[in-house]
Amino acid sequence: MTQDVIALTPQMPDTRTLLAGLHAGGPDLRVNRAANGSVAQLCTAAGQALVSLEAPRYIQVPGEIARLLGPTTQAETPVWWTEARATSAVEEAGRLAGSVAGRLTAVHGGTVWPREAGHTDVVADLADAATDAAPMGVDILTDKAAVVIQGRPVVAATTWLTDVVSNTVRTGRELHLVTPPGTRLTFPARTLLDGLPSRWVVRDPECGYYDGLSGAVLHWRDGHFTPVPTGDGSPRIADAFRPRPGAEGERQLLLSIRTIHPADERLVLGGALEQAWRTLTGAPPAGWSTAEPVNVPWSPRQLTDLARTRAQRSLPTWTVAVGAPDHPAIAAVRTARTQAGVEEHITLALGHGADRSAQVDALPELAESLATGHNLATMISQLRAARTDLTTPAHHEPPPVPLSFTLGPDAVADLGHDGAPRVFAPVRLGPAARPALHYTLGDGTDPAAWQRLRQINDHVNGVRQQGNHDGE
Repeated sequence: MTQDVIALTPQMPDTRTLLAGLHAGGPDLRVNRAANGSVAQLCTAAGQALVSLEAPRYIQVPGEIARLLGPTTQAETPVWWTEARATSAVEEAGRLAGSVAGRLTAVHGGTVWPREAGHTDVVADLADAATDAAPMGVDILTDKAAVVIQGRPVVAATTWLTDVVSNTVRTGRELHLVTPPGTRLTFPARTLLDGLPSRWVVRDPECGYYDGLSGAVLHWRDGHFTPVPTGDGSPRIADAFRPRPGAEGERQLLLSIRTIHPADERLVLGGALEQAWRTLTGAPPAGWSTAEPVNVPWSPRQLTDLARTRAQRSLPTWTVAVGAPDHPAIAAVRTARTQAGVEEHITLALGHGADRSAQVDALPELAESLATGHNLATMISQLRAARTDLTTPAHHEPPPVPLSFTLGPDAVADLGHDGAPRVFAPVRLGPAARPALHYTLGDGTDPAAWQRLRQINDHVNGVRQQGNHDGE
């Protein structure tokens, strides 16, 4: 598997220290640059990368180190995070990455993660090592799939993983993330995989491999992982996927918020997300970034500047936001310029332990504030029994159950006076002339709420289709 070693230092590694780290393989290795100069690579004489060293990241957001590396990691923010990634094709490449990281902490102090990986020895005789031609970060590359093997206890949506995702999508392949059974996915990593032709493949001593999200037993066939069917053609479910105890009383409140803003030079993004965060936690997000770990303090202005720069190149923007450690909350946001305007697609998750109830009663207040002040198009809220830390384990968790659905004022106006669904007694929010409609679907325990939500969606889509037909 790809071996990751991280140096956590109180000072930024300077050029001289980085060069000392890059000499961990002796004088015979080549040094190349990648990712527009943000990644340094130690390479064989033939040019194949052995270790990639990413540019140091300044982590200013409290709680990020413990969230991603575990509470026992001895590093307090602010801290510099420098990640070395070794190829899986050469056995000694992992030791080389450990020496690079160990040399950085030997000069600047701090710690290496994992702790046992750090050292300062020279790892020689790698210049002529034979490696495969797979891109850095990819362990197996076929015509159908890019396979990434990870041993981290928590897999996050890091810069390198988002780069692998982009390259995989661009080449028309599936992404297969292979992990041990105890690995968990962060909420942004799970969200990232949900929107792709991808699969989380879990190695299991009994069945071989299974899908960490569906439980389907998998086998390697024709260059990618596919489900093993039963006699009637349905997927076989691994025994290891069965529900496990240990999360009694823990809940996750999930919000899917879509806003549509006029494309205006005065537009500042992030307002809807911040409003949701303040309403449900009492504070704004702690930080944001384009990948994990989240390293920059919360700033709607900086977020807007990034989205505007990318929109000028016709590119969407994908960002992550996190909250304070004492109230788990995390969001993934996709921002794009469309014909309708500037759209934000926000997926926000909040964790609640057995001693803290989800803020379900605050949802109508949130819906009204988003509808009247933040160009809300739609909002769906759901509740599920799942881990407070908002990570996804490789075993069954009950699916979320809808709580409420809100239709924004522009959407209600587009449907017309008689077109907006009146089933289930919606609450009118905002000005009487341009109201939003808020539907309470259940208490988060009644599966029939899904049927109610489908009825509303079917009604809305039917009215829109009829309107489009009448306009032809």
